[in-house]
Amino acid sequence: MGLSRVATTVLTGAILGLAALGLGACGGPGGTTPEAVPLKDQLLEPGPLGDREYGNRNAPVTIIEYVSLTCPYCRAYHAKVFPRVKRTYVDTGRVRYIIREFAIGQTAGAAAIVTRCAPKSKYLPLIEAYLSRQREWVSQDVRPDALYKIAKTSGMTRAQFDKCLSNQSIIDGLMEVKQRGRKYGVVGTPTFFINGQKLQGEVTFEQMKALIEPQAS
Repeated sequence: MGLSRVATTVLTGAILGLAALGLGACGGPGGTTPEAVPLKDQLLEPGPLGDREYGNRNAPVTIIEYVSLTCPYCRAYHAKVFPRVKRTYVDTGRVRYIIREFAIGQTAGAAAIVTRCAPKSKYLPLIEAYLSRQREWVSQDVRPDALYKIAKTSGMTRAQFDKCLSNQSIIDGLMEVKQRGRKYGVVGTPTFFINGQKLQGEVTFEQMKALIEPQAS
C-alpha cells in the first residue's frame, strides 16, 4: 500500500526542504591527510535529535561519522571497515562511536527520517540494512514502498512509517544536523572526526587505526 496523494505531497515538500540545504558529495578524496578541526568541543555537542552513539561514553577516543544512506562509499565503509573498527575498538571500550546523518538528495533524506523513527536499539541495524541493500531502494525519486520494505525489519508498521515521513520535528532536526556538519567542514560522505581530526572519502582500516591507536590507550 502506498502513500496517499496528500501524504506524498507533504513528503515531497518535506524532503525537498531537507535537500535544499545544499549539495553534498559522496566519496571524494581518500582520508590520507587528516585535518585538525578547530571546533572540537562544539563538534561533540549533540544536535536537537540527540546523537546515536555506541560504546563507552568515557572512551579516550570519539569517532563521529557523517553518513548518507545512498552513498556507495558509505556502504563500502560499513561493509569492509566499520565491522573491524567496532570489533577492535568500540566493543573493547576504547572508542565511543557516533553516527550523524548528512543526507545527500531526497531519497537519502527520506531514509534518514525513517531511521530516526526506529527504536534506538534498532537504529544501527536499520542504518546497516539501508546501506547494504541500497540496490533495492535507491533511485532518483523517493520510493516509499521500497523504503518501507526495509523499515519493517525494525518492527515498524506501515502506519508508523507513513506518519514518520512527515514528522516535521525530525525533518527540522535532520536539517540542523546537516547545517552543523557543514559548519564543521563536512562537504561529502563519509566524513569522520577522530578526536577532532577529520578524514573523508574512501578510508581504510589502517588509516583509521593510525589515528586511533596513539590516543586509545
